[in-house]
Amino acid sequence: MGVTTMSDVARAAGVSVMTVSNVINGRPRVGPDTRLRVLNLIDELGYQVNLTARSLRAGQTNTIALIVPAFDHAYFGELAARVSKAVEATGRHLALEQTGASPDAELAAVSIARLQTYDGVLLSVVGLDTAEVDLLHPNVPIVLLGERLLPERFDHVSMGNVDGARLATQHLLTTGSGRVAVLGGTHEQGLSGMTQMRTAGWRTAHQDLGREPDPALIIEVGSQDMREARDATAAFIASGVPFDGIFASTDAVAIGALSALATAGLRVPQDVQVIGFDNLPIGEFITPSLSCVDPGHDFMVAEAMRLLARNIANHGLPSDEPRPAPEHVIGPARLILRGSTRT
Repeated sequence: MGVTTMSDVARAAGVSVMTVSNVINGRPRVGPDTRLRVLNLIDELGYQVNLTARSLRAGQTNTIALIVPAFDHAYFGELAARVSKAVEATGRHLALEQTGASPDAELAAVSIARLQTYDGVLLSVVGLDTAEVDLLHPNVPIVLLGERLLPERFDHVSMGNVDGARLATQHLLTTGSGRVAVLGGTHEQGLSGMTQMRTAGWRTAHQDLGREPDPALIIEVGSQDMREARDATAAFIASGVPFDGIFASTDAVAIGALSALATAGLRVPQDVQVIGFDNLPIGEFITPSLSCVDPGHDFMVAEAMRLLARNIANHGLPSDEPRPAPEHVIGPARLILRGSTRT
């Protein structure tokens, strides 16, 4: 049997050789359906780009990839630092890629991971929806990271979004705040993503205490960054809706809120209590220091590495060999109380 060529893949997929090349090199100019069709045929036909790809299939590349939306986002920068230490402890190297939260870029990153020099991949899913993720059939060991519902056939590590939001909101409600806004929340129901889950936790905290959550206290914040959070908080203050507490969906959102509250002459925590979510290092050093939800970063990184190591070890097994069932691991949420809230 002859060696499968790029032309063979193109002919089977009904596309040009250039399209196959674009998929292999992760270029974003290929539609998602076409990309997935080409990737599946690459596996089915046994096409290998070069000896580097063969070494990947043998599990001998000694490199782990971490694929995240953005390196300059505080949370993902912190995640990369923690993963780097964990990978170094295994004697492997870490490769970093960013996708800009683009669905095409996330697909492209998986394309590259399948055909380049990675033993395994930690992929933070932001742009792809659940149905699109379910179409993926990566031929490299992979563990998904992300604050959304994802297909059960993948190993997935996430934060305790609902429970953490509930704990944070409950603390505000039981320490003197009667009207707690959720900054970076959403009016959408369900648990399909981070904002939905954290808003659900805000609602649950009210209901557990026999209170009715007021939809007027849900403040949406676009891209969840500090600047937009500051502007959204300023607009909310100007609207005149009464509030005396803020549960912020992330620490970055909380820091934006603190800026707007200071500009408006509102004291924290005397006039308004504020609590965030992520426990980023910067929160300890701002004034007032930021109370927050610690989602268990070290635990989640350790679990992601455990699952990835298991997948790497099982990667070369025959297809009829039994494999462990995929796991969905949720990090343990706990409160870190500092100067922005009352005790």
